[in-house]
Amino acid sequence: MIGTGHASVTKCYNTCFTISQDGKYFLTDAGGGNEILRILEEEEIPLTAIHDVFVTHGHTDHILGMVWIIRMIGQLINEGKYRGNLSVYCHKELSEDIREICKRTLWNTVTKLFDDRIQFVILEDGQKKEILNSEVTFFDIFSTKKKQFGFTFLMDHGIKLACCGDEPINEKTTHYVENSDWMMHEAFCLDREKNIFRPYEKNHSTVKDACEAAEKLKIKNLILYHTEDTHLAERKKLYLAEGKQYFSGNLFIPDDRERMKII
Repeated sequence: MIGTGHASVTKCYNTCFTISQDGKYFLTDAGGGNEILRILEEEEIPLTAIHDVFVTHGHTDHILGMVWIIRMIGQLINEGKYRGNLSVYCHKELSEDIREICKRTLWNTVTKLFDDRIQFVILEDGQKKEILNSEVTFFDIFSTKKKQFGFTFLMDHGIKLACCGDEPINEKTTHYVENSDWMMHEAFCLDREKNIFRPYEKNHSTVKDACEAAEKLKIKNLILYHTEDTHLAERKKLYLAEGKQYFSGNLFIPDDRERMKII
């Protein structure tokens, strides 16, 4: 987990993460700024090892960090320090957004690499791709706010990980994620604090909501992320205490930079 917070956090980074295998990384989202570069550097995740990036949707806390990823990888390409291509997976409208932001903020020496060394892979609902020797199925989450995709990641050892994006799982997409070994789901705040943070106004979940959904879907391991940051020191303890009341599987509330072995 590179970051675990929602859009307006200041005490942790916005939610984004990598899946790694054999020294290669699949990055999902990039947060809202260039802090991702510092985190990757301090976690010893080289940009030269990132060749596949998935962007869920076009909100600031997910897309703006991509400008920095593209800028720095483009620079490495131009310096002859990056082997192969960078693939950016996203839906059509989002690819246009990323291109436009980059066009207006980056040098032509980087944007000229688009459709050559930096390739946009346009996704459709249910589309499958092979990434890190695993089958990845991308799906439309039917967002009520801005078009957004999630994915399932079927690893070569048979373990299935589902990422639901940053909205509650929609009934139209449950067939993608049900019975998954692992599921990643947003949890904006504790249920007892919903009157403070008002998650439903933003179409987000409480810990209780996310755990009840995972229980219904027969998920074995649940990762909660995209949270508020008012009590980070106690977040893990508090969220676990509430979540275990509604979810019988293994529950994880990771901190920024926390590494997890998916087995």
